Amino acid sequence: MGSQTSGNWKELAQICVKIQQDSIPKQWMLSKDKLPSEETLNVSSVPYDAGTMSAEELEMTAQDAGGLLKAYESGRWTVKQVITAFLKRGTVMQQMTNFATEFLAESALQKAEELDAQFKETGKLSGPLHGIPVSVKEHIGMDGHITHAGFVSKIGNVPKEDALSIQLLKKAGAVIHVRTNQPQSLMHLDSNNNITGMTLNPLNLKLSPGGSSGGEGVSVGSKCSVIGVGTDIGGSVRAPAAFNGCYGLRPTALRVPNLGNFGITAGQESIRGVVGPLGQSVEDLELFMSAILGGKPWDVETMLVPIEWRKLAPNKEMTVGILYDDGIVKPHPPMVRALKIAAEKLNSAGIKVVNWEPFEHQRGWDIVSALYFPQGPSPYLDTFAETGEPVLPLTQHAFNFSSKEPLTIAENWSLNYQKEAYRREYHALMKERGVDFILCPAYPGAGVLQGMAKYWNYTAIWNILDQPASIFPSGVKVDKDIDRPYEGYTPRNGHDEWELKAYDPELMHGFPVCLQLAGKHFHDEEVLQASKLIDAILKK
Repeated sequence: MGSQTSGNWKELAQICVKIQQDSIPKQWMLSKDKLPSEETLNVSSVPYDAGTMSAEELEMTAQDAGGLLKAYESGRWTVKQVITAFLKRGTVMQQMTNFATEFLAESALQKAEELDAQFKETGKLSGPLHGIPVSVKEHIGMDGHITHAGFVSKIGNVPKEDALSIQLLKKAGAVIHVRTNQPQSLMHLDSNNNITGMTLNPLNLKLSPGGSSGGEGVSVGSKCSVIGVGTDIGGSVRAPAAFNGCYGLRPTALRVPNLGNFGITAGQESIRGVVGPLGQSVEDLELFMSAILGGKPWDVETMLVPIEWRKLAPNKEMTVGILYDDGIVKPHPPMVRALKIAAEKLNSAGIKVVNWEPFEHQRGWDIVSALYFPQGPSPYLDTFAETGEPVLPLTQHAFNFSSKEPLTIAENWSLNYQKEAYRREYHALMKERGVDFILCPAYPGAGVLQGMAKYWNYTAIWNILDQPASIFPSGVKVDKDIDRPYEGYTPRNGHDEWELKAYDPELMHGFPVCLQLAGKHFHDEEVLQASKLIDAILKK
């Protein structure tokens, strides 16, 4: 790339814009007259209305991984047919949402042909993810592909090999067909950068797709991929899953490999970012975890804990604590309604449900927010300054969490000590109250306007505690007639006031409400087992 001088960021960004535009399979793009009018906010039904996909292709893209594996085994569909269908759907959704940084159509179709030939020859699937279309967040490195993590000055970064997670997915038979968008700095609950721009939410183009794995949220939520690979340090898998009405998991740290993920804060270990899946079902999340851990990633990435994925039998003997409010920001009416309906349904199904009083969530936030930028904003600002790219509003918002000056070693150690004490106390309280899981919001609202996702602590609390947490649909949708704004409620603080004003029942009407389930440290299997049970109960 040569040296980069301040002020040339727009020119550099064009390199990736060209890669993005050239990669879109033009033969499946919709003509302008087939695209919805500018007044249309919910564009999720366009693949069904446009007429470019056959009924069978639409059926293919409606499957979870289990459905596709059955179809492959029976010989009903080939991998090439399925990958073609997902690429067609992705092309259409890209025109309206800008979720993809790069389509990998050629390599994906080639891999599909190889898998089909292998199946024809052996009669056996090549692995647990044989032919499953998987999308991947851009900053998870791929051999020979620019990996910039949302920083213009990193457009010269081209990894020489795939990230370990990608290697294991490919070994398990997955087909990676699209890379997806993320925000500048990777530290937004939204998805906007100075390179490929803003990703939109197909359920409502005015609302955020979530972040930082926002492209993944759209890809999986609008069925352009079956499983998505995101990363999460403060809610970056869970907010996109929640805002796109799909499933997601933030695993316990040090289980899923991070080797080969690109960023500018390597070595920061006080709050670990984790790789986590998004999917069409809880089973998809389970399949991802089992396939990745089945590849024994700790043999390569030695800091990982060598625990294989455990298969658990369904178990109704559990106690679920319901967190209606974290004591800092009151969730919006539809979120509270969804939690109450869930509590009633779980109770009726014989699951023990209790109220969970939040334990010092402000204390948790004070620790985690101080640790997000231990060097202060300067490494980020210096990186932006290399090309003169402007700091986006939500990047600045995240910087405001931290002190302007780097933490001293003593301050960092002190926060690490406080973090571990808080983890022990929270865990002890769950044990004392006999609570196995905590059902709670992932965000104060079902969704949030573009650029306005500012309150992290419904998700970040589980990052500071390093407790696994899943996302699944509640079955409830925002109803402007039922979910009226609170009357006479006095906000407790500035965050509370901001979120209270952000609730617009007219705009949110019909938007799905997702819930979050947190479990105990390293009890990832139990979290998904409980999620599966609760998901089935909520669907009844």
